[in-house]
Formats: sequence, structure tokens, C-alpha cells
Amino acid sequence: MSAPTLHPVHGQQSWSFRSSHVHASLTKLGGHLAPVAFRIDHRLVSPFAIAPWAEEKVAPETPALLRALRGDFFCAPFGGNGTEWRGERHPPHGETANAAWRLKRFTRGADRVTLHATLRQKVRPGTADKFLTLVDGHTAVYQRHVLTGRGPMSVGHHALLKFPDTPGSGVVSTSRFVRAQVLPDLFERPETRGYQSLLPGAAFKSLDRVPMLTGELTDVSRFPARRGFDDLVMLTADPKLPFAWTAVAFPDERYVYFALRDPHTLRHTILWISNGGRHYAPWNGRHTAVMGVEDTTSYFHYGLAESARPNPLNRHGIPTVLALDPEKPAAVNYILGVAAIPAGFDRVKSIHALDGGIELVADSGKRAACPLDLGFLAT
Repeated sequence: MSAPTLHPVHGQQSWSFRSSHVHASLTKLGGHLAPVAFRIDHRLVSPFAIAPWAEEKVAPETPALLRALRGDFFCAPFGGNGTEWRGERHPPHGETANAAWRLKRFTRGADRVTLHATLRQKVRPGTADKFLTLVDGHTAVYQRHVLTGRGPMSVGHHALLKFPDTPGSGVVSTSRFVRAQVLPDLFERPETRGYQSLLPGAAFKSLDRVPMLTGELTDVSRFPARRGFDDLVMLTADPKLPFAWTAVAFPDERYVYFALRDPHTLRHTILWISNGGRHYAPWNGRHTAVMGVEDTTSYFHYGLAESARPNPLNRHGIPTVLALDPEKPAAVNYILGVAAIPAGFDRVKSIHALDGGIELVADSGKRAACPLDLGFLAT
């Protein structure tokens, strides 16, 4: 198989590559992974969102991140980065989500393909290497990002899922968490034509009982919901887990989206719940039924400065940055994929290792198996 060549995909020059069960595209600008089509049960499912303005002409000052916005992208440093950190002024979600990547190598093994892209970072000198592997027979994308450089770095995967428009069509669940909170500050402000529904700073113990500004409780695990609002919450995984997971079950579509990680490398899950709450450009009230399922080591979405400085999490020993060492590159391994589910499978209750893969168990007791190389997370 020859190396992929750049071609336009939804308004962005991209490299496309495939295995027996996955067809994926990676944008040159920002390294955004989408669309990705997974073959399950003789059908294709494409869980990732692509910005509605992807092929429109946008204002010149629009960040590259928003021009390419789609699917899953790796952020270093993760967050808005509105505050300078020791002379470093990073773009939103870092150069890894905004700058132009270079295809370095494309390899084909007996049962897999690997795309290797690289980026030389300028704000903080160093390199980022992206390895995307597809394995024949697996409905998954294996991602490995390797960072060089020195100093603290907030990092994260920023997956954007497009939900069917039917209210409550997707059901979100995660592995065990030890802390959960709504963003401490206002996420959106009416004076700038942005609207949120959740109570800033509210702590909660379950996704189905989250405080709102109105004083009521809401279920953020079922989405779409709360049309006209954008909100953000963060969950901190239990570090004792063998691996942490996030999942969204789509019962009517009969599949589950899942993401797996080492909780020592990516400690938190941020849910960006976007349902038309932004009425400023380029959003213009049309970014609806999209949820960011973002696995990070960061302090919410604030950025490097807020994650590296003392904050309410790291004061209690909960990491919000990785420490980069020029002598030992930092590797972030991540698996995302989909699994077919039987009728009656309602919500993912647990995901555990199974010989040759994983088993997903529902609240209803229904089960689904998925071939997978869990050992990848520890390599």
C-alpha cells in the first residue's frame, strides 16, 4: 500500500488511510482525525462531528483550530491558553491542534497500517510525533503521541461526537471517578451571546444529578438535552483502575463509542456539552447535538498557565500537567473505537479485559465483545 497523498476532505487537505474495518482521514492543519467510518455488522458508523462551517469562508482571524474543527485532535497544551506562561503564548489547545503537520512515514504490516506525522513546535521548542495505527479486524484507532521538550505541559484528546437529533439518543458513562465538578467560572456569558445552563462550580457525584442555574437537577448523561445551552464539566478518574474509559451508547443505532486510556497519563474526562448555546461567529447557534468527550491531564479547559500553577486539584495531589523531560520523551497512548451492541443494551456499566479484547456490560445486563489490543496502553 502506497503512502496516502493529500486531498480535500470537508474543506481541509487530509491524508486518508484504511484497514479492513476502519476508513480514516487526518487533516494536515491541526491533525484532526475525521471523518472516521467503522464497519460493524456489515454497516458503517461515523460517530465524529465536523463543524458546520467546515467548507465556508470564515473570518480571517478565525483560529486554525476552528477552521479544521472535527473529530478527535491532540492538544498540547490543552486548553484555551489565554494566559501567558513564562513567556510562552500558545494558541487555543496548542500548536498540535493548529499548526501544519508533516507526513513522515506510512507503513503497512501483515495486519496493520501506521501513519506517522510529525510537528516541530515553536512556542516551546520541541517536537510532537503522531502515530495512528489501524489493525485489520479491529474497529478501533490506536493513537500514540510522543512529546519532546522541557517543563510542565497540559495534554488531552479532544473527541467531538455528533449525536442523533432525537433527545436523549446517546447515553454517556465513564469508569469510576473520585471527583466531579461543573466548570468553576461561567462557561458562556449572555453579554457575548453565549448561554449555559449548569451552576458554576457545582460538585456532583453522579452524571444524572447535576445542579443547574435554576436550582433544579439535570441528567447530563443523556444527550441531546438542554437545547440552546453549552456547558462543561470535569470528572477525575480513580487512579487505581487498570485502565480508565469513557463511553457513549447509542441504543437505537445499536453501537457504542468508547475511549480507553491509562489514568496516570490522562487523569480527567471533560464533557463539553454543546447544543446551540453559542450565538457568535462562527458558531451562530448551529453547533448542536455535539459533545466533546475529552480525556486530559489539565485543570479544566483553562490552559497551560492555570494547569501548571497551583490550583484546587494539584494542591490535593491530583495532577493537572505532565512533566516533559528532554532526556525522556513523554508518550500518550489512547484507543478509541466502536462496538456493536444487541437490542436492549441501554448504557455501559463496565468495560473489562477479555481474552483478545474487551467486554462491555450494560445496566440491563446485555453484553458485547470487541476485539482489541489493550496492551497498547502500556507500551
